[in-house]
Amino acid sequence: FCSLAGIVVNGLINISISTIEKRYELNSSLTGLISASYDIAFCILSLFVSFFGERGHKPRWLAFSAFMLGLGSLVFSLPHFSSGKYQFGAKREDTCQISGTSSTNFTCSANTKSSLSNYLYVFILGQLLLGVGGTPLYTLGTAFIDDSVPKHKSSLYIGIGYAMSLLGPAIGYVLGGQLLNVYIDIQIPESTQIDQDDPRWLGAWWIAFLACFFAIWFLIIPFSCFPKYLPGTAKIQAEKISETHNDGSEALVETKNIGKILMSLIIASSSEALVATGFATFLPKFIENQFGKTSSFSATLGGLVLVPAAALGQVISGILVSKCKMDCKNIIKFMIGTLFLFAKCGNEPFAGVSETYDGTGMLHNLTAPCNANCKCLRSTYYPVCGRDKVQYFSPCYAGCTSSLLTNMKKAYYNCSCIGKLKIENGSEDNLYEAIPGKCPTQCTVLPLFLIFFFFAVVFTFMAVTPTTVAILRCVPDKQRSFALGVQSVFLRLLGTIPGPILFGVAIDNSCTLWDIDECKTKGACW
Repeated sequence: FCSLAGIVVNGLINISISTIEKRYELNSSLTGLISASYDIAFCILSLFVSFFGERGHKPRWLAFSAFMLGLGSLVFSLPHFSSGKYQFGAKREDTCQISGTSSTNFTCSANTKSSLSNYLYVFILGQLLLGVGGTPLYTLGTAFIDDSVPKHKSSLYIGIGYAMSLLGPAIGYVLGGQLLNVYIDIQIPESTQIDQDDPRWLGAWWIAFLACFFAIWFLIIPFSCFPKYLPGTAKIQAEKISETHNDGSEALVETKNIGKILMSLIIASSSEALVATGFATFLPKFIENQFGKTSSFSATLGGLVLVPAAALGQVISGILVSKCKMDCKNIIKFMIGTLFLFAKCGNEPFAGVSETYDGTGMLHNLTAPCNANCKCLRSTYYPVCGRDKVQYFSPCYAGCTSSLLTNMKKAYYNCSCIGKLKIENGSEDNLYEAIPGKCPTQCTVLPLFLIFFFFAVVFTFMAVTPTTVAILRCVPDKQRSFALGVQSVFLRLLGTIPGPILFGVAIDNSCTLWDIDECKTKGACW
């Protein structure tokens, strides 16, 4: 159950962010809100569920959890079925049409305005339902394990539970990443020429959500059949005495110090959660844009680094955390600093965005003297790579007036914005002047980035299991679930809720090229 929940909540959601942004014309601030909606529901309900669930039938609460998680997965996939077929640009000539004006006289009307961004509320609803389902699992589920096993084995079983929670995102990243290789509507229209290297390509993000909906709902009946207490629980509970509450006098002396330690741990973990959750949410998008990779490859690569590093951190924590806790904090500072200091790349050459048109025109203006007469459409994003290794917004903005299809590959010629290259004998080279797609990235520091990021995640996750076990041992037995609920509230209020939203705002503020349609409506960041 932990694995399936992890697949959806921490795996599929994160890898789908970039695709959902493009498909439903959302900016990163809004997709950050979608990501945070899970934690908002969790935060609101965790104290209520943990307080009343501690006295109730925990396995039935887990059955309710499975029902809501399955329902949330289903609702999250619904926009695909109600939004129609994916259209990535009207069927117009994409080359420079100087003489004709029919292809450029496109005006905005009420019928052309897109309503796709309204699906934001459906995604938020799906995430809220997932949050309702996740609350009993991560509060009562942990307490149910601690109820049912001897004290000396509690850490082992809770660690296994967390490991399963980490296995889920691994499966989610890899499985969901591979499904992004499948076209969003399964069948590519015959009249369409598009492949995975085209930035307009969108993968079938919704398939895995449907599969998880069915898989999670299969767990409802087994959970419903569990007894309130597993056999032998009464004997185990009789042997357990809360470690810091052996008698009243000791409790009075220690409670003040325990409270300070507990709040210090919660604030520290919340700070890390803010950065970790925000970065994990947009990690595939970051790799895709910063290092010029496809959405599928970025999602798979992110999962292959993020999840094993988190799992390794959990394992190491059980062995070394007591000896190197202070050192780890310094290492985290070093890793995060190094991560962004060295492992980054500048923007690739993009005419009108990151550089001018061979010295003409202005930055952040796609129109220049070489394409001014073409009257190109700003709403039709169809990037091409020129022979000068510069990317152009479309063949029209590159000033290309003709195209030729050879061996199923399209090439563009007579491009007024692309400088003519000469060969040694002085005659012009008759090869193509531009080809569809982005230019190959010149960035080579991706391996360095992944190495630093791997170790940063390892040291971040080393404190997770010891913190949970410490909380369980610091409070009276009847208040363990409630204490975990309090921790969850602070962790989300200070960390996982603002994290994705703040990262989304930062990404939007750094965007250099927005998707703007004929009605001047701003969509996703290209």
